[in-house]
Amino acid sequence: MIDPLFWLGLSLLLVSFSLFAVLLVTIPTLQEVARAARSAEKLFDTLNREFPPTLEAIRLTGKEVGELTDDINQGISNATGVVKQVDRGLVNAKQQVEQVQQNSRGLVAGVRAAWKVWRNPQSINPPVSAKLRDISPPTFPRESQD
Repeated sequence: MIDPLFWLGLSLLLVSFSLFAVLLVTIPTLQEVARAARSAEKLFDTLNREFPPTLEAIRLTGKEVGELTDDINQGISNATGVVKQVDRGLVNAKQQVEQVQQNSRGLVAGVRAAWKVWRNPQSINPPVSAKLRDISPPTFPRESQD
């Protein structure tokens, strides 16, 4: 049993059987790898066709968002200017109302005085005789005649 040719033959037989088993397992695996490679190739072709337009659309969308942001910022600036103008207008209107109130007080006082004079002109300038009546004659000290 120690014949080396026997062991060499048996070893070659086992090695060839192992290689045959590996080959049998490798063939279906290689077929699946080839199928996966074809699927990957189809996927890459699809990505190659669809990806650049998608990237272009994303770039345009980003550009439009930037433009809209600029428009919104400009609108906010304009609205701020309008609010400041309205605020200045309200301050001016308040000042004008205060001035009109002061002027109208003077006007009302003048109208009241005019009405009073028109209704009773004697109350302002009494007649001269009434003035004289109210004035008492001056009294002088008497000198003694001794």
